[in-house]
Amino acid sequence: MIESEQQKEIYYDALVKKNTEFDGIFFAGIKTTGVFCHPLSFPQELPPEVKVLVDAVEQNPEKEWKDYDFKLLGIHSASARRKFKKVYGMTFVQYARSRRIGIAFKEIQNGSKVIDQQIASGFESASGFNDAFTRIMGSPSKIKNMKVLNTNFIETPIGRMISISDDNYLYLLEFENRRGLETEISNFRKRHSARLIYGSTKIYELTSKEIHLYFEKKLDKFTVPVFLDGSQFQKNVWNILLESQSGDVLTYKKIAALLGNVKKSQAVGNANGANKIAIIIPCHRVINSNGEIGGYGGGKERKKYLLNLESS
Repeated sequence: MIESEQQKEIYYDALVKKNTEFDGIFFAGIKTTGVFCHPLSFPQELPPEVKVLVDAVEQNPEKEWKDYDFKLLGIHSASARRKFKKVYGMTFVQYARSRRIGIAFKEIQNGSKVIDQQIASGFESASGFNDAFTRIMGSPSKIKNMKVLNTNFIETPIGRMISISDDNYLYLLEFENRRGLETEISNFRKRHSARLIYGSTKIYELTSKEIHLYFEKKLDKFTVPVFLDGSQFQKNVWNILLESQSGDVLTYKKIAALLGNVKKSQAVGNANGANKIAIIIPCHRVINSNGEIGGYGGGKERKKYLLNLESS
């Protein structure tokens, strides 16, 4: 229910500007016609053809795709390719190739010969493999200290999230239109000498399952193993957040007191803002000492939604 005229103006402005920070927060109806519509895509879901393609790649990531493979899947190749590019920002062939290159990357790191991975990846020539590999991962001769991580999307009622994971940890989970996300990911890649490819991991599957259960109000505590990428002080703040319960509301001052120094409120705020794993490390539970909701990287409306979801 809209609470005030000011709130109406905020929602109308979001509707006109198609502000995705309000995905799932409100709906719009046209009074004169009685038509009910979703101004912002809710719930956000992958088109069926795209999901079929992604699932097919994950079932056989080493496969080199041909035109007739689309027919075997029972989908129209042109339409599927167009929708795939709209979702992932790359062609299906590029996606599938990046998965094959990612597998080759891991095998070379584990001691496999480059020529063996060239053949396994479906490249007839060494130059073709090296060119494709270098564009995605960097030079094959300089990968000893690099790590390959997988990115993927998770659809939620309040917007799509992007995850970064491997088979051991979740490194990042953010709303895809979060302010500064591109810079955040770029800095993360440099700091960890990481190469990012699209694809699924055991941790992604667990994260996706638990996030969906959370929004269905069927899960209060996450079990996803998270990688705390920060200073010791930041990790201490994040661990306090991880220990909080659904429905809890914290303040920067309260967290600072728990850490033994009430003068560290601003530092706590900075650590809260530096959190890279939204919802699971619940920085949305931190509000201002005066009771105001405070800022949130994913947008205040999402923060309100999450607090209401947990309190109910």
